[in-house]
Amino acid sequence: MSRIKKILLAILIVVVAIQFIQPARNNNNGQVLATDIIKTFPVPDRILDVLKNSCYDCHSNNTRYPWYSFIQPGGWWMASHINDAKADLNFSDFGSYSIRKQQNKLRSIAKSIQDETMPIKPYLIIHTDAKLSKEQKALVLDWINKTRDSLSLNN
Repeated sequence: MSRIKKILLAILIVVVAIQFIQPARNNNNGQVLATDIIKTFPVPDRILDVLKNSCYDCHSNNTRYPWYSFIQPGGWWMASHINDAKADLNFSDFGSYSIRKQQNKLRSIAKSIQDETMPIKPYLIIHTDAKLSKEQKALVLDWINKTRDSLSLNN
């Protein structure tokens, strides 16, 4: 067997072998925890639709996994993004945050929407429907401001 064929065979074996090393899945089967933002604050349906479509896959305990997440190393890359995103903001745990942290997170969400840094570009390449329209941005920003105001009144 030629050297090139041996190298290609070795690469094929490695590619097949890594498919058996799957990352843990971030999925509560759609369960909404008592600490979820929708249990903590009144979230209108239109806002919830935006959050679930554009944010929840990475920033909650309920990720909808596309087909490519089952192929490595794509699944590892996606798991890494989800873990990083949840460490920064987890809508499923939002109610467990202190009021001050909730205010800061809401402020950060608003800034990310205004700066168009969220959803991240790689996510938008495949999930084009997650891109926020001007109307959606205005709706979410208005809701965030009202929610932050209510937190300030309760503080």
